[in-house]
Amino acid sequence: MLGLEWSSALEAPNPDEIALTPAQARRSWVNRAPEHEVLTMFRSVRDAEDAPAPWWLRALDRGRLRSRAEGHAVEDAVSELLAARPGWVFVPWVDLGEVGYWEYVPSESGVYGPATPTTVQFTDSHRGFVHLVPAHRGAGRPQPIDFTVADLRAQIEDIELIA
Repeated sequence: MLGLEWSSALEAPNPDEIALTPAQARRSWVNRAPEHEVLTMFRSVRDAEDAPAPWWLRALDRGRLRSRAEGHAVEDAVSELLAARPGWVFVPWVDLGEVGYWEYVPSESGVYGPATPTTVQFTDSHRGFVHLVPAHRGAGRPQPIDFTVADLRAQIEDIELIA
């Protein structure tokens, strides 16, 4: 039952339009309910079974973030940078609980044909909270590169040139 309740807490109401940024996708209970209730429920579910969750909630649970607002600020800073640049598109349709990612559309056309585009993803795996996944094609998955928002801001032009 707890897992079913958690799934419901992660689901957002159907929007009238597709979210263009993570902020526009923040409609679920985990994004609106009191933070201590969200964290308590997540820990209860996680202790009993696999619990999908937004990256910021996993980071908050691990003590890598002080608050949900701090995680949202990371998403908003990345969004502010990428939404203002041509070619970057937010992809909101991801696994249950996940936030979404940014994709650099021009990188889809690789030198030798279609490629998986360069993406910027949010992660709880390091304290910079941003992964850059370079454009690639063929079998296998490329290793994400650990970034911070400041790294992304400083290197964005080079990233777009390489893509």
